[in-house]
Amino acid sequence: MNNLALVINLGSSSLKAALVDPTGAKVWRGGRSLQADETLYAVLNSWLAPELEPYRSAITLVGHRVVHGGERFTAPTLITAEVETALQELVPLARLHNPPALKGLAWAQRWAPDLPQWACFDTAFHSTLPAAASTYALPLELRERGFRRFGFHGINHQHVAETVAAQWRKQGRDPKQLRLISAHLGAGASLAAIKGGVCIDTTMGYTPLEGLVMATRSGNVDPGLLLELLREGMGEAELADLLQHQAGLKGLSGLSGDMREIREQAATGHQGAQLALDVFRHRLIQMIGSMAASLRGVDVLALTGGIGEHDQALRAELADALNWLPNLEIVSVPADEEGMIARIYIQISRSLYQNRGRN
Repeated sequence: MNNLALVINLGSSSLKAALVDPTGAKVWRGGRSLQADETLYAVLNSWLAPELEPYRSAITLVGHRVVHGGERFTAPTLITAEVETALQELVPLARLHNPPALKGLAWAQRWAPDLPQWACFDTAFHSTLPAAASTYALPLELRERGFRRFGFHGINHQHVAETVAAQWRKQGRDPKQLRLISAHLGAGASLAAIKGGVCIDTTMGYTPLEGLVMATRSGNVDPGLLLELLREGMGEAELADLLQHQAGLKGLSGLSGDMREIREQAATGHQGAQLALDVFRHRLIQMIGSMAASLRGVDVLALTGGIGEHDQALRAELADALNWLPNLEIVSVPADEEGMIARIYIQISRSLYQNRGRN
């Protein structure tokens, strides 16, 4: 067994990894949540390193998921010292997610210093957004500083797009004509409007805070409300904690950000849980409508992520609420960021091999 790609996907409180062979098959896959008393490095050393040891000699490259690539990184990128410095500079754009990725990169460089390390960016799939979709209505001096809409969850949105396109090919339909809304619904949530495999609109923006109601993130909030909180004396750190960790389903329900618990409590008559469901569903339906408008119609709504894949009640609710969209097909696509990253790096490896052969 040779030429395995190691994919490392680190979140703010979770670790997922996979080993993929040149055919795209997963040889090994695992994941762990980080406990409050555990450090990322400790888990990487005590859990991941022993798991990988039997395959170590067969691993030829390491791929890392990095949430935010800014305007510079719009394609998979080989990590160099210069690139690593540039990634450090992007941390303020994704304070929850980019730091763990960089820690994972540092760990992998020590664990396998001779292997090439690559970064794959969640924002890259959305680099095709037209200016009308990526531009905020701000003065030029701010736009020139990079204040624009980037979009996130791009690796999984790309996976969904490729999966649904493959299904269309099997049915004898032309994927270039496919108008797809990819709905990544989990602790984080976003929609992507994808036309012929190209992303033309999305719900997240400059940061992963914009858009849908999420587990503990607010999604869209009137900027005037935030200004009022600042005028009343709320500090930057307190406001950031409110929007990132105390809002969303958790803030609405007064319980938690777990959709399963919220559904269970709503069924018992808990008013906060019912309100959380209603607001989540209203915002989701509203933004699906906006994505359909951007696409000038929609053929497939693909549900992915923990909620999207497993909440059958939501799927039924969406089917009922969206029956005004003609011929809409609603499908479920299991999320697979690690598999998508591996497929990207397999393509890169083949390209590099072919180029060496020509030279």
